[in-house]
Order: sequence, then C-alpha cells, then structure tokens
Amino acid sequence: MTTRIERALLSVSDKNGLGELGKALAARGIELVSTGGTAKALREAGLDVRDVSDLTGFPEMMDGRVKTLHPKVHGGLLARRDDEAHRAAMAANDIGAIDLVIVNLYPFEATVAKGADRAEIIENIDIGGPSMVRSAAKNHEFVTIVTDPADYAALCEELDANDGATGEAFRIRMAGKAYARTAAYDAAIANWFAFGDAFTHPLGAEALEATPFPATMPLAFAREDTLRYGENPHQAAAVYVPQAPGTRGVPQAEQLQGKALSYNNLNDADAALELVAEFAGSDGSARPAVVIVKHANPCGVAQGATLAEAWQAALACDSVSAFGGIVAVNTELDGETAEQIADIFTEVVIAPTISAEARAVFARKKNLRLLECGTLPDPRRPGFAMKTIAGGLLIQGRDNGAIGRDDLKVVTKREPGERELADCLFAWTVARHVKSNAIVYAKDGATAGIGAGQMNRRDSARIAAIKAREAAETHGWDAPRTVGSAVASDAFFPFADGLLAAVEAGATAVIQPGGSIRDEEVIAAADEAGLAMVFTGMRHFRH
Repeated sequence: MTTRIERALLSVSDKNGLGELGKALAARGIELVSTGGTAKALREAGLDVRDVSDLTGFPEMMDGRVKTLHPKVHGGLLARRDDEAHRAAMAANDIGAIDLVIVNLYPFEATVAKGADRAEIIENIDIGGPSMVRSAAKNHEFVTIVTDPADYAALCEELDANDGATGEAFRIRMAGKAYARTAAYDAAIANWFAFGDAFTHPLGAEALEATPFPATMPLAFAREDTLRYGENPHQAAAVYVPQAPGTRGVPQAEQLQGKALSYNNLNDADAALELVAEFAGSDGSARPAVVIVKHANPCGVAQGATLAEAWQAALACDSVSAFGGIVAVNTELDGETAEQIADIFTEVVIAPTISAEARAVFARKKNLRLLECGTLPDPRRPGFAMKTIAGGLLIQGRDNGAIGRDDLKVVTKREPGERELADCLFAWTVARHVKSNAIVYAKDGATAGIGAGQMNRRDSARIAAIKAREAAETHGWDAPRTVGSAVASDAFFPFADGLLAAVEAGATAVIQPGGSIRDEEVIAAADEAGLAMVFTGMRHFRH
C-alpha cells in the first residue's frame, strides 16, 4: 500500500541536506511545516514554510522546550486514516493529517563527548523530537518517518517511484530505523545518568546510589560492517561500534590495502593491538616493540633498539606459529622492518603510522591487510568486558589493573637482579594477554617461550619450554633462551610442579600473584633451586 505525501513536518538539529530536501519536497507540491531554527533555515533557502505555532494555535514557549507537544501535531501523526472514529475526531478538533516527518534529535551524545557542563547536557535531552519520531513510526501504515539525513536521497527516489507517495516496505524500514535511533538515544541518556552524573553530581555518589552495574544496563551499538562470516564459515557475523565516540581500536583504523577484514582478523588484530599498547609509554618515548599473535594468543613479543631488531627477536620465539599471524607494532612501521615482515605470510599488520617505504613494500603483498590506527588504546582505560552465556550476559570491569616495581614482594632468600627484574615485568606484561593457564618465559626484553590455554599450569610451563627448545634448534643456538630467563604465571602455582618445570627449563627468576594455600611449599622449592621469586598480589586470568 502506498501513502501519498501532502504535508511534511520538519524539525532537525542536523541541518545537513535540509535545504535540498525542502526544495525537493516543495517541488512535489508538499506543504512544509516546521519549527524554530529549521523553519528559519528553510526560509533562507527560499522556501515557503508554515510555522508549527500556526498549526497548533500555540506559540513556542519555555525556550523551545514546548512547541510540538500538542494534539494537533500528535493527532495528525497518530490518526488512522481508515478509522471512521479517528477521522471524525480530526474533523471535530480541526486536526490535519501529517504524512511525513523529518526529525533528527538534539546532539546529546556530542554534547556529553565535548565535556559540556550538566546544565548544557540536560538542555540537549530532546523531548519533542523523540515523541514525534515514535508517533510517526507507530503509525507507519499511514505516516513516513525519516530520522537520518543519509536517507533523504532514498526518500526522494521513493517519492519519484510512487508518484509522490511512499511504499509500505519503505515506511516499515524507516520506522524500524527510527525506533532504533530513539532506543540508542535513550540508552545514551541512561548511560550518562548511570555512569557520568551519578558519580560527579554534587549530591554525591552515595545519595544517588551510584553503581557500575545499574539495574538495567543500557547498551547501544551501531553496525559498522557485515562480515563475510564469523569464527567459522557457517556462522553469520558483523562488527558493531559504540554509538558515542570513545576509544579508537581496530574498527576505527584506516585499512590501506588488502582483503576485507574477517571476524578472526578483527579478533586477533585486537589482541595484538591491546598487547602492543602496553609498550606505548606515557611520554611516547617507549622502546620499539613488536607483537605477533595467532588465534588471539601472542606467539612472539619483543622490544629492541630498533623495530627491525624487535621483529627479529619476536619472530625467533616461535617462527612456526608466526606463519599466517597478525603483527602489531608500537611506533611508526619503517621500510626495513616491513621488508622482514613481508618475508613470511602475514594476515594483518597494524601500526600507529606506516611510512611510505613500508607501504611500498607491502603493496607487493596485495592480500595482506595493512591497518594504520593513528593512536594506541590506553591499556588502563576503564570500561567493561562482556561475554554471552546461555540465558544471560556476564559483565565485568576491564582487566586494567597494573603493577610496578614498588608493588612487588620478594618472597625468596635471593632477590632478583636488575636484569631479572626487568625480564619479570616484561614477562608479566605479556602473560596478562595470554589465555589461561598462561606461562611466559622472557629474556632480555623478548619472549623465550609461551605456554597458553592449558588445563594445568605445569603443562603450560612444559609447552613453553618445548617451544623454546624448538626455537633453539631452528636457529642453531647453543641453548634455549629459557636458560637464564624470567618466568611469569598469570595465577599462583597451586603446587610446586609448575615451578619445577620452569627450573628444568633454566629459568632463574619467577613472577606470580601468590595467594595459594601452598605458597610456602612453592617458596621452599624456589629457594632450594636458587630462584628469585616475587609476588604481585594480582591475578590475570584470561578466558
């Protein structure tokens, strides 16, 4: 069923494309009714406009807070044209039908994002706009609602295709989009009250019962892209981004070349980016770092005097797993390093900036996905981590906890030396990004072996040592790099066996959370082996 458009009500905050749309509607003989600034902009475009106050018989009042909240507006939107009683009510109350509504809302999200004060934020909560949107969308059988300037061209095409009318399918699509917009808008407002105002209002967090986990968690994300498939070919997938501006990550990176990013590419590139961001340095002067990830786990991480040196050390940790992996770096990617990365098959490379020389190198690898992210995410930023479970959603704060040298507690007779301490902290940084149970050996600012995702800690320690021995054989080293290394465990050693496996691999220093009922037994084993061991008091399970 098509519905002819004879009267349109326009009230927009975003004036982009408004003049062109107004002219297109007027050219089709559609009466334009408008409010405040929108009416002014239409008149400046040379169009005849009827003020909404003329339609309602009431002036705009209270600084524009009340202008469209009137029966002559909502009656004209909600009345069913095929209902005799509705038509009689319209006639009795001199209510004219409104066939088309063009509305976009006050920029609440942008107002919050720019750091406006509370009064300005409150004034940018739109009331009349969402009310008109919802009324028009509910009555989509007879009324067309458009909330996005990007749809103005589609509206004009629809009118042309239907001789000044809109089709039912178009109206249903626009109604669904309109309700999604008001839902996201309300979610943004609820988020601000829950996570912003509740913690900053002068009345205090206690009076406002502020909590990071409100009774209703308002979530709103916009689809950024539909992916070819998900983790496996039989799974459909898409990537969504927050409605409000926030942390930049892989979805916001500029893809300079290569095939479209897959679900697994996005997931692995995120893992690599989050880990390499740990080495960004607060003053931007951090040593160059390289992270290689495979199946969301790092298989090689290193820092070096140059990026090329860091790449060589990271690759040496596990060159077998690096094949088909994802590479992230913490500084500008140069041509020399790009040449070395290009020597092996790599799915994705991501860097804050990429030199012209590096771009030219990767241009020879047309399928390689090259991403420039601009900035690295703050590893200590607040936020949530979410996981769906059958019948629910698990939500927790991000694992943004951090420890430094002053937080470490030496629990063995021997204290770690300066190099051992540096390697402990490096290994600990990597371990927090490895799936549990996680064991990471590190030496001289590079991973020597990584054991991930095992059901017991001893096996993770052994697997990491095996990888180190294989690397030594591959590169012709006299001994694995685990000899003289520091070893990190993401959680405490429940028994001494995991620690003893590290001793067998040649580790001389250990960093772990501590907290086991058998800590004394583990400490005694470390002392007997001559190890230096420090406790962090912080666990980093990752599942």
